[in-house]
Amino acid sequence: MNFDNKNTMCILAFGCALALLWAVPGTVAAQSSNPFQGSVPTGVSTGQTLNLTLDEAITRGLRNNLGVILSSQQTAASRGARLSQLQSLLPSVDFKAQETVAQVDLPAQGLRMAGFPTVIGPFGYTDLRASVNWSLVDVASLRNYLAARHNFRAAELTAQDAHDLVVLTVGNAYLLAISDEARITSIMAQVATAKVSLEQAEANHKAGTAPLLDELRARVDYQTLEQQEIVARNAFEKDKLALARTIGLPLDQGFALADKAPYAAFDQIDVEAAVQQAKANRKDLASFVEQMAAAREQRKAATAARLPTVNFAGDYGDIGTTLAHSHGTGNAAGTLSVPVFKEYGLRGQAEQAQAKLDSAQDKLSDAQAQVDADVRDALLDIASAQKQVEVARSSVALAHEALSEAQQRYANGVSDNLAVSQAQQSVAQADEQYVASLYRHNVAKLTLARALGAGTQYKTYLGGK
Repeated sequence: MNFDNKNTMCILAFGCALALLWAVPGTVAAQSSNPFQGSVPTGVSTGQTLNLTLDEAITRGLRNNLGVILSSQQTAASRGARLSQLQSLLPSVDFKAQETVAQVDLPAQGLRMAGFPTVIGPFGYTDLRASVNWSLVDVASLRNYLAARHNFRAAELTAQDAHDLVVLTVGNAYLLAISDEARITSIMAQVATAKVSLEQAEANHKAGTAPLLDELRARVDYQTLEQQEIVARNAFEKDKLALARTIGLPLDQGFALADKAPYAAFDQIDVEAAVQQAKANRKDLASFVEQMAAAREQRKAATAARLPTVNFAGDYGDIGTTLAHSHGTGNAAGTLSVPVFKEYGLRGQAEQAQAKLDSAQDKLSDAQAQVDADVRDALLDIASAQKQVEVARSSVALAHEALSEAQQRYANGVSDNLAVSQAQQSVAQADEQYVASLYRHNVAKLTLARALGAGTQYKTYLGGK
């Protein structure tokens, strides 16, 4: 492998890693810490090779990807928190059935009076009773419930945004595997060409028309390409495993990539209109808006904690020695509670709530700027990668033409095979650049779809717009 090819492959791998890390905010490089890189495997291996399309991979990912599953579970937890907070605004009704048998030692209770028995009982009674407790006026609880509603909505929006992240993650993994497969095909063609050159150099050396150096040079080129093929096949199998992990496919299930890398020139779009579309459609941005609304309600709840509360408590039941010998009893009480000396506690709660509100506002401002940057970055990447694809495609054609010319000159004895070796390296470099630029172009389109909040419409962007 020549130095330029090494650089190209390193840049490609680094770019892929950045794309995957960007897909999930707050992740680290370790794959295990990124839920969108994992899944809950379903099914068992069929023993047959599955033809996996990009659509099928994304459908499986939307169903089995760990990021989506955890987002759904977080939504369920937020729903539970909202219901729990709602209960504080509603009456609490309980029913109790009590059957009692008792015997009392009066002296033990401090009653030592002449003429009174020392022990009373055994005696018993039955009590069936319903009780109700209701906070009639509690502004703080109302504000906390409204905050819980906003948090629940934020969790729902985050779960929806997870679908766009899955499309980006799975699509990136699928396109990376496609580029690996294309790279293997290119290297195999180069190996075949190098083998022909080697056989030609061997024949010329035996005939005495070429020095041993030509044969050695051709053999080194041939074996170098064989090594590249081994490395490329290993990378392909590992990237297929990574793809299977993101979509919940059993790791022992063999599959082939049914789709090939698409290419369609992307029409220029209005940047400002795209930014406005992203701000209107991005679910993660809408989630930040809901989180700020929740923080604002919590701040109001902290202020409302200083207000009086009105509670009602009552019960009614039937009590007697037996149910046949019983009568109804009940009581009701209204309570007005006013905090008198809780200044430090109330002030501390208010400061904490204000800090959360300020933090939520700052995060929202940053998210709005990030959405703008995401769209502009994606459009720049698309334009750059599109030009690279066009140049690389021309370079491939020129490199193959140069190789053919060098082979003919060597076959006719006009020059040694140094020019052939150099031409083969140029072909390898041009092929690698074409594969890498095509991968970058398609990933940039997927990134734009995610940046616009339209990840599930990836087909429109991969096919051009």
